[in-house]
Amino acid sequence: MHWDFEQVAGPFSFTEGPAWDGEAVLFTDIPNSRIMRYTPESGECTVFREETNGANGLMFDRTGQLYGCEGSGRRIVRYDRDGTTTVVAEKFGDKRLNSPNDLAFDTQGSLWFTDPRYGDRTDDLELDHQSVFRLDPQPDDTWKISRVTHDTTKPNGLLISPGGKWLYVAQSEYGENKKRELRAYPIREDGTVGDYEVLHNFYPHRGVDGMCLDTEGNIVAAAGWRKSGPGPMIYVFTPNGRVLESHPMPVDVPTNCTFGDDDLRTLYVTAGGCLFRVRTERTGYLIYPST
Repeated sequence: MHWDFEQVAGPFSFTEGPAWDGEAVLFTDIPNSRIMRYTPESGECTVFREETNGANGLMFDRTGQLYGCEGSGRRIVRYDRDGTTTVVAEKFGDKRLNSPNDLAFDTQGSLWFTDPRYGDRTDDLELDHQSVFRLDPQPDDTWKISRVTHDTTKPNGLLISPGGKWLYVAQSEYGENKKRELRAYPIREDGTVGDYEVLHNFYPHRGVDGMCLDTEGNIVAAAGWRKSGPGPMIYVFTPNGRVLESHPMPVDVPTNCTFGDDDLRTLYVTAGGCLFRVRTERTGYLIYPST
């Protein structure tokens, strides 16, 4: 089936982090430190939140609370409904996080996030690793932080499989002999992970940036660029890494995607500083609103 992508918002500077709230799509305009909100029913795109410290990935928990990765703020936050912002995590031990990039909730309420540092500046890094972390909610409304991976160098998008048994991570470090892989880590009962499997190796081209899931457990991923390889693309992978579909994007550097609309069968994609949508035959799997 051919996917005909429609541009519905933008252009902005650099868009990321699409998340469906039940009525509209929120997405981040990173350089302008704001969250935008596109409403399909009216076609309007408005500013939802400003001064977000370069917010990147967004995700709702199962109660509908919005969380975000504030990359330049080097922290994970909750955007409260009264307009305030609550810091969820900004340090591991006594050291500041690098630049939280993307996040995912599991069905137990734990928040998993990637903490790479992209760009040239590294002189202010305090951690000596770029890892995946997990935040577990505590009875006193705090969060316990744990390091999950010890073998990632530039983790980007991530997902937790619907059954909670697999952590999918986009390892996306660019440069000669650097790894661009879609990885699957088995999640043990204690929340630690085992050795990863490489579901797809994108090297030497641009790998996965952001991704989402459908109800069959397939991974829908934004990857590729015009600079090399097959170009900017939305891929659909089975849980074991087989490529089911590939859909070329009309603009360069797709960054992330999520399902939305009442039936969760429309895929919304951030790419080229814009927001796109396409109707699909797939149904999205979201923690909130539940499928």
